Amino acid sequence: MTKTFANRLATALAGGLLFFPVAIERAAAEPIELTVMTSVALASTLDELAPQYEHATGNKLKISYSLVADFKKRILAGESADVIILSRAAMDDLGKQDKFLPGSIVNVAGTPVAVVIRAGAAKPDISTGDALKRALLAAKFIVYADPAKGGLSGIVAGAAIDKLGIAEQMKSRTILVPGAQAADVVVKGLADIGIGQASEIVPVAGAELLGPLPGEFASTTLFTAGVGTSTKAPEAAKSLIQFLTGPVAVPVFKSKGFQPG
Repeated sequence: MTKTFANRLATALAGGLLFFPVAIERAAAEPIELTVMTSVALASTLDELAPQYEHATGNKLKISYSLVADFKKRILAGESADVIILSRAAMDDLGKQDKFLPGSIVNVAGTPVAVVIRAGAAKPDISTGDALKRALLAAKFIVYADPAKGGLSGIVAGAAIDKLGIAEQMKSRTILVPGAQAADVVVKGLADIGIGQASEIVPVAGAELLGPLPGEFASTTLFTAGVGTSTKAPEAAKSLIQFLTGPVAVPVFKSKGFQPG
């Protein structure tokens, strides 16, 4: 990123005009390709936002999606990216291993673990722990991410079912998926109830977000971004994080089931 472009970017940020084409010009320098490692929970949001960032800056994004646990393992083994966006807990652990540039970690958005049903289906009561227990026991099949594969919503779902004391009853009626497919399984009619990140539910056609897990079972995953220590384009990487927390991106995050970070 040229110094002139960096100055224009700072001015646009200060004025709340970030990434509107009339606010800034594209960088005159050769475009930069930024690599991004992020959770599958952000896939639909970043797929929509990436073209806007690319259009405004001239830079290109190469985004890889996977489970948080998978990326954490790979980063600890030596992989990296210009920008890394994972759960706050995973980012804190990686930060202790000096995997990010100092001072680059920023909260982006959070999403609750929630219940999904098929659009138009009867809406069970999940307002309390007892109500959630009755709803799960009444379902022919339920679905959530396999906790053994490190899916955050699956870990929360499994812990809730254990705490409700119905793990044995639900065992033969539970479908485990490898990642963010719970809403798709419900839409196909293979399960009555699914549990997943709200951000993995809202974008799925035919799925209805019933609500977050209630009371003591409630859990919100906060996603945090940082600049990888191996980056050769730290200013461009920081500009992407600024974009993802700025006025253009926030409404898109909200429309996908996220809350501001």
